[in-house]
Amino acid sequence: MGRPATKPLTSFKDGFYIEIRNKGSRTGIVLRRDTEKQMLQSAKAYEATKEVVILGESKNGKWVDDNKPKKKTA
Repeated sequence: MGRPATKPLTSFKDGFYIEIRNKGSRTGIVLRRDTEKQMLQSAKAYEATKEVVILGESKNGKWVDDNKPKKKTA
C-alpha cells in the first residue's frame, strides 16, 4: 500500500486532442495537435492499427464542444 496521490490534476493546453489505445484496452495516451486538420491526419494515421477516440478542442483549460467523444475503429 502507498499513500494517495497529492499532485493536483493537470489542465489541458489549448489545442485539439485525440486518445490512442490498443484495441480492447481501457486506457491509452492522449495526443495534442495545434489545428483540427493536424488532429484528423493523426487520427487517420493511427486508426488502421489502434482504437482512436477524438476528445475535441480545449481552450483556457475547458472543453469547447460538449458532445460525447467520437470513437473511430478500424
